[in-house]
Amino acid sequence: MVARKPSVLFAYALGKAQRILAGIDTSIGPLFAHGAVRNMNQCYRESGVPVPDAASPDSVPARGYDWSRALIVAPDSAHGTPWMRRFGTLSTGLASGWMRIRGTRRRRAIDRGFVLSDHADWKGLLEAIRLTQAERVWVTHGYRSPLVRWLTEHGLEAQAIDTRWEDDELDSGESS
Repeated sequence: MVARKPSVLFAYALGKAQRILAGIDTSIGPLFAHGAVRNMNQCYRESGVPVPDAASPDSVPARGYDWSRALIVAPDSAHGTPWMRRFGTLSTGLASGWMRIRGTRRRRAIDRGFVLSDHADWKGLLEAIRLTQAERVWVTHGYRSPLVRWLTEHGLEAQAIDTRWEDDELDSGESS
């Protein structure tokens, strides 16, 4: 007998969640997303990037809904919050490059860890920037200062930007 319970998969709301949603087989059961993920999904769609539809958990009745087959994609900041109580007994997972580090799953109190990194090496990152033909680049995380300096020295307008998504990072340092 298979125990049926909802699964909450934590991932950064910007980028990683959309990458996960794009790879989900939507026939496996209902798909939901936290508001932060849904907001980013809308931004992607408005920019012409297709993202599968994921309903808001608020779109179903507060009591009596059968979450047992649901997959809910949420930012890590939702872990352990009252927002999670609606799903009852559940299984949790975290998709992050941090899952490569031994003990991360246990320290984060996550049932399953999935190694999924969005990081690019220096050469790949510079090539991606070049291909966009951007004249101005805002650097939001990682080694911001060295990248901003390099881009500026090579004729682009660049600046480091603090974002509200930094709280979703597992590490508050510059090396995300």
